[in-house]
Amino acid sequence: MKIWSLLFLATILSTSHGSHIEIPNQIHSLRPQSGAAGTHVPGLSCLSWRLGVETHNIIGWSTIPQACENYVGHYMLGHQYRKDSKAVTDEALLYAKSLALGGDGKDIWVFDIDETALSNLPYYAEHAQFGALPYNSTLFNEWVNTGKAPPLPETLKLYKKLLSLGFKIVFLTGRPELQRSVTQTNLKNVGFYTWEKLILKPSSATSSTAVIYKSSQREKLEKIGYRIIGNAGDQWSDLLGTHVGNRTFKLPDPMYYIS
Repeated sequence: MKIWSLLFLATILSTSHGSHIEIPNQIHSLRPQSGAAGTHVPGLSCLSWRLGVETHNIIGWSTIPQACENYVGHYMLGHQYRKDSKAVTDEALLYAKSLALGGDGKDIWVFDIDETALSNLPYYAEHAQFGALPYNSTLFNEWVNTGKAPPLPETLKLYKKLLSLGFKIVFLTGRPELQRSVTQTNLKNVGFYTWEKLILKPSSATSSTAVIYKSSQREKLEKIGYRIIGNAGDQWSDLLGTHVGNRTFKLPDPMYYIS
């Protein structure tokens, strides 16, 4: 009896430590680490830093702390990022199911694109050290123009559920208008096959902050009769300002900050 108990315990321990688990489609040499807390730095906790970012208490930063590169990498490649995303989209769906829509096709759900509908994690893992390096617009635009960004799985599930409930979908992104074609193709190729509007940033709005630009675009939507029932994005600038909708949902993103 004791021998069987010891064998069972050994099996559980080896499985829980994941020593033999292979991660498919690896995009970076880091491996997900359950509960990874990064390297200890006196006075700085990477977990606390991420909490401050997500709650919008830490703002205006240009790169993640160098000491937190491994922590952010393990978070983004591990299970917790998906679990955190699911917690948000589950709540969004619960809210959506509680509503009675107008039935006139004017009830819309606004989605941001980057790190909301499409993931740039392959780029940030390979070229930006998960946000520890300064933003490089040339390299990033080269990545966007490949049209190979994968979907965020939990957002794609929410998107499909919202369509089945009768919502119209509007994508509102800070991507420039010249990337319309590649963005359309990328969205459709990964499962976002239909939408009411796809709004990209015109050249005339390049000097505007994201908050001002997105507020003005949402105002235009409401002026032509749309009702913004839900609004989802990975940046607080997707959700702040005016005409934000009846309810907003913040998806996790500790890799970069847009004002």
